[in-house]
Amino acid sequence: MNPPTIKDVAKAANVSVATVSRVLHNLAGYSDRTRQKVMQAVEELGYQPNAIARGLVNKRTQTIGVLFPHVSSSFSSDILHGIEETAQEKGFSVIVCNTAEEGKRTMKYLQVLREKQVDGIVFTSEVLKDEYYQAIKEMRVPVILVNTMSQKHMIPYVKVDDRQAAYHATNYLIQKGHREIAMISGSLKDQIAGYPRLEGYRQALADNGIEYLESRVAIGGFQLERSRDAMKKLLTEAPPFTAVFAASDEMAIGAMNYAFEQGIKIPDDLSIIGYDDLKFARMVYPPLTTIHQPLTMMGRLASEKLISLIEQSEMQVSSSIVSHQLVERQTVRSKP
Repeated sequence: MNPPTIKDVAKAANVSVATVSRVLHNLAGYSDRTRQKVMQAVEELGYQPNAIARGLVNKRTQTIGVLFPHVSSSFSSDILHGIEETAQEKGFSVIVCNTAEEGKRTMKYLQVLREKQVDGIVFTSEVLKDEYYQAIKEMRVPVILVNTMSQKHMIPYVKVDDRQAAYHATNYLIQKGHREIAMISGSLKDQIAGYPRLEGYRQALADNGIEYLESRVAIGGFQLERSRDAMKKLLTEAPPFTAVFAASDEMAIGAMNYAFEQGIKIPDDLSIIGYDDLKFARMVYPPLTTIHQPLTMMGRLASEKLISLIEQSEMQVSSSIVSHQLVERQTVRSKP
């Protein structure tokens, strides 16, 4: 006896094959009653969706590729959690590629994703170089950017306004009475998260009549070890300061770590604010005041946009600037 097909399910539920497909993929366009009828028919017939057969019909593999550069694992896993959650709900599998620092393996992984015939790509946290864009274009699959954007190519993205969020963090320190504020920044060549966050810091100082001093900015490269060196440089070479804005939680924690070793108490002697609100921002002592990026929600949103392009329920989707929040914990004190 042959296993039941999607046509058998449609016949038993007295609906079209397209409706059964929409119900099984959690897409919109049917009533609760229709959904119940379809799911009852699926159960009674013991229908199992066949990924290979489905792929032959709709020319899809029901997989999406996700490219991550060398970022903190907590940062990546929060975004990935959102991407995967939505993908699973809609019947897609996810292939995750670690492109390494500065995208050393990006081209290699784009080739892998091409061979795997993925239906779409989520590209995160890295500059979309021309060679990447060209490779994706040749694949003829939709792409969504997360935590990055392209000035050159019209590709939809999901991200926080980095400049505005950095401005918010710096302004918060100023409101707490701090005027001598240092910054630990990402690379200034990084047009995605490095330079815009520095610009936000500079603008907040300017709007409050505070002089910007290049000597009060050190590069931490979004890494724990490098941020320890950046903090050392600031403490030994920069004019005195009472507060630090670190452009990532990882850099904030590296800076705190070095400060503690030097006998500097936080926040009694020095206030620090981070950026991201990763899980360990709550776990360090004292808990880190930081800018919250809704990373899981950003992942979900990116996945939803990508799948709607794959399913062609939408021909094009718009970009989304998502809201950040400032989370007050215990690393910032008011300056007497």
